Amino acid sequence: MNAEGALGRLRSAPWLGTAARFFKVLDGDKGRTRAVGGIVRDTLLGITWARTDIDMATELLPHEVMARAEKAGFGVHPTGLEHGTVTLVAGGVVAEVTTLRKDVATFGRHAEVRFGTDWSQDAARRDFTMNALYCGADGTLFDPLGGLADCLARRVRFIGDADARIAEDRLRVYRYFRFCATHGEEMFDDDALAACGRAAATLGQLSAERVGSEMLKLLDAPRCTRALEAMCRLSILSPDLVSPAALTALDRLGDGDAASRMAIFVAQGTGISLLQTRWRLSNGLRRQVEQLARGAALAAEGKLKELVYRLPEQKEDAIRIAAALGNWPEERTLAATREAAGYAPGAFPLKGEDLIAAGVPKGPALGAALRRLERDWIESGFALDRRALLARLGQT
Repeated sequence: MNAEGALGRLRSAPWLGTAARFFKVLDGDKGRTRAVGGIVRDTLLGITWARTDIDMATELLPHEVMARAEKAGFGVHPTGLEHGTVTLVAGGVVAEVTTLRKDVATFGRHAEVRFGTDWSQDAARRDFTMNALYCGADGTLFDPLGGLADCLARRVRFIGDADARIAEDRLRVYRYFRFCATHGEEMFDDDALAACGRAAATLGQLSAERVGSEMLKLLDAPRCTRALEAMCRLSILSPDLVSPAALTALDRLGDGDAASRMAIFVAQGTGISLLQTRWRLSNGLRRQVEQLARGAALAAEGKLKELVYRLPEQKEDAIRIAAALGNWPEERTLAATREAAGYAPGAFPLKGEDLIAAGVPKGPALGAALRRLERDWIESGFALDRRALLARLGQT
């Protein structure tokens, strides 16, 4: 990627105007406060930044940041004072402002920090070179570690010694593969892979919430199969979570989201409860994964009418998942998608009260009769109306 074009994008980035109020209050014009991290990296890469929050680094101490922001009428929230972080809100924009610091001692995720004014030391404590890029109020890049070349080459590389960076926070192993999937075109650095492999046996101490957050972001990437393969090869992911057969199906699926990809895991034998335990899935996401796996099974069995009825919003994804699992030829996938699009079942014509009025007693018999008639209705192509269905009550 052309460096001149990337730097031009940074100088003309629309978010600079949005952040101007923060730069003004925090001496951005004097180079004492700069934007940092994701918004800078993604602007250089030409990736649209959809979020409204901005990470900033500053030479100002936290109490001075708060005093200046309060005087300017900003919302002020001391969200991480022990690490020098204050969250500011102005005009609907959130800026997380962190005082320059050096980690003088680390205890896993936790660190004893010393505030300062050395931008190079602040950059050196970060994870990857592409995340140690700063931007001034006028859009000028500040690159104390020479990370621009790595960023534009989409090379995800740990800053300094990879083992040391991982020891500071072992979640960085998962972050490494996530960034390789989202920003690194699934290319890997040999030194980083070796360090991640050495750390694999120590990752059990990480919380399921933090691991799950990284894994869901990785699984939402446009491409992630090679990253998952590498994680499996290094024993970062176990076969009970991601099996070789699941990786093969993922490769066939191509583009997808986290729910679709986890549905493939489930279809290939991974228990949904195991996924929820290891990655702390929300109840809503768990239901979505289960529905997609069930829908894919219906599609694989040729029960497209039932698929459309039970999962109208997910039918196309379910068919794609079934195609990936079964290695369908493209013609079969297209035909199934077209056939499913032709069904519009509407609501099942009967309710429990209809059967009670027809003499079916409450209890297990009522539920069984409803399920049988619903099955008849689906298999008729949704053609049977209320009267025809009730006429079948006496049939076995």
